[in-house]
Amino acid sequence: MNYQVQASSLSNEDAVIHIKNSNIDFGTTAKTAKTLPNPAELFLGSFAACMLKNVERFSEMMKFTYSKTTLEVNATRLENPPRMENITYNLNIYSKDKKLNTALLKKNIEKFGTIYNTVKLSCNISGTIKTIDHV
Repeated sequence: MNYQVQASSLSNEDAVIHIKNSNIDFGTTAKTAKTLPNPAELFLGSFAACMLKNVERFSEMMKFTYSKTTLEVNATRLENPPRMENITYNLNIYSKDKKLNTALLKKNIEKFGTIYNTVKLSCNISGTIKTIDHV
C-alpha cells in the first residue's frame, strides 16, 4: 500500500496540505501560531486519526457498538535534537455494549495501527482506553 499527499506554501504565508478532496491549512508563520495547527500538532493529529480509524475498524471485527469517541493526545518535545519524546493518550469510548473489551482493543490498536507503530519506533507511547456508559 502506498500513500501520497501534496503540500504548497507561498513566501511569508501559511501552507496547505492537499489530500484527496481535502485541504488542510497549517501554520508556518508567527502570525498564525495561535490559530492554525503547526507541524507537531498535525503529527499528533495523524496519530489520533490512526487510533480513531482503528476503533471504527475493530468495532466491526470485535462486534461492539459505540456512539462516539473522544481522544486527547499529549506529547513532550525535546530540544536537542528536536523530537517528540513521550506521547500519552486518553481514549474514551461511549458505549453500553458489554462486548467491548478495552484491553483487547488497546492491544489491537498497538499491534495493527500503522501510524501508532511508526511512532512507537522513535518515542514512548502510553495511554488508557476507558468506556463511558452511554447510548
